Amino acid sequence: MMEPDDNGAAARRGVRADARRNEDAILDAAKQVFAISGVDAPVREIAAQAGVGVGTLYRRFPQRSDLVAAVFRREVDACAAEGPTFAALHKPGEALALWLKRYTGFIAAKRGLAAALHSGDPAYGALPDYFRAKFEPVLTALLTAAAEAGEIRADIAPYDLLRAVGNLSTATGEDGAAHAGRMVDLLIDGLRFGAGRRA
Repeated sequence: MMEPDDNGAAARRGVRADARRNEDAILDAAKQVFAISGVDAPVREIAAQAGVGVGTLYRRFPQRSDLVAAVFRREVDACAAEGPTFAALHKPGEALALWLKRYTGFIAAKRGLAAALHSGDPAYGALPDYFRAKFEPVLTALLTAAAEAGEIRADIAPYDLLRAVGNLSTATGEDGAAHAGRMVDLLIDGLRFGAGRRA
């Protein structure tokens, strides 16, 4: 028989698990709605897609900017996490190319968030540092491994490469994504020039 304290702890764990599920559902829904309708989409639309009440959404994310920032951080985390996965499954040069293409997709998908993130709202002030703190170590590890394997040149600054891919991913129009993909492929080819030389 469970002691009262055990019952209380189990109840708290259940509440936390429910809260986590609600948060995940809200962030998933917000990501999808933002991609289609932009970051100014009605909160009711996000709550309905998440299967929660508007009050539940507002308790977790009191301001729209809280929700936008949370979606951005979650997507950054997901993209960064794929770097070690690619490194474990592929040769260094291929892992680097796969992650850069994944990062290109991240940039393209976040185009709708860009205006909000650069709006000057202080709620987004910490996000550029969060972006660099997550992505630079991942890219540094991939670049180092590929350079040590002699598959790319060894004098590439990770942040320069992040910025370069970001700039290439700004193409718009019906063929914007395809154009960005082709340009990133050219960039990756350029990384191979001078492979095996010391930095």
